[in-house]
Amino acid sequence: MTHWHLLDGTNLAFRCFYGVSDLARDDGFPTNAIYGWLRMLWKLQDMESGRWVVFFDISKSDKRQALLETYKANRPPTPEAFKQQMPYLRELSGYMGLQVIERVGVEADDMIAALSRQLSGHGERVTIVSSDKDFGQCLGGNVDQLVPPPTANPALGWRRFDEATFREKYGVEARQTVDYLSLVGDVSDNVPGIAGVGPKTAAKWLSEWGSLEGIFSHIDALNPERFRALLKEQRALLDTNRQLITFEAISPADLPELQEFSPQPNALLRVLEELKMDSLIKAAKGRYPQDKPAVSEQLELF
Repeated sequence: MTHWHLLDGTNLAFRCFYGVSDLARDDGFPTNAIYGWLRMLWKLQDMESGRWVVFFDISKSDKRQALLETYKANRPPTPEAFKQQMPYLRELSGYMGLQVIERVGVEADDMIAALSRQLSGHGERVTIVSSDKDFGQCLGGNVDQLVPPPTANPALGWRRFDEATFREKYGVEARQTVDYLSLVGDVSDNVPGIAGVGPKTAAKWLSEWGSLEGIFSHIDALNPERFRALLKEQRALLDTNRQLITFEAISPADLPELQEFSPQPNALLRVLEELKMDSLIKAAKGRYPQDKPAVSEQLELF
């Protein structure tokens, strides 16, 4: 069994950018995200062995944008310093032996979810690396999630989520993720929830009735009573939320082909020397003592 690690690249890159500050080349070119990115990847690879694939967003989901015009509209403009470093993150990831995948009009989350289903369905182990709680809907069987340390409390370290730990944190089953987030909303994606419905209320209803369908089947028994009329009025909103939060189905034929790459130490060192990142150069020389020719082998998975 191969252990696949599917990395939510944009999600993790932003954490690296904001987690390391005031780092730049002598000429002012920012390098904070690059530094954090390489340190993070090396730490992960030291923690676990297996195959590593990183997915980046290059546009929003066309389908979700059509459903909700304000989808992700609450996010501030991407800092220019972050944009400047993104090409390097992609390039360096490849030189470290990771496969890099991105697709216009398809979000990284959707590709990760679809590949996790395909791989786990064929007996492979999958770890999704992301802080996004939407991935709760993928947990179960051979699929778990590795969540980075909270920015406010890095001492917590990396945490592994499976169905049991998801239930402990959110009070609902992982399979109820979509209905739970439909009720409470998802601030990060600008998905509005039902006014006044917080995590505890949503968890209580889902514990009692199992799903949104179950809640509406027992709407006249719902407590607090003030939500009975409100939920009826907001049924269309909840239906839209479910579509926004549910990962898009991608047919196997449309999934990216998985390839295996070997690290390219000389190319990696060349870029780090260009960036004048001496500490990373020293670390890279210790990790990759000998260069190897690049290998790209398309996998016949199943």
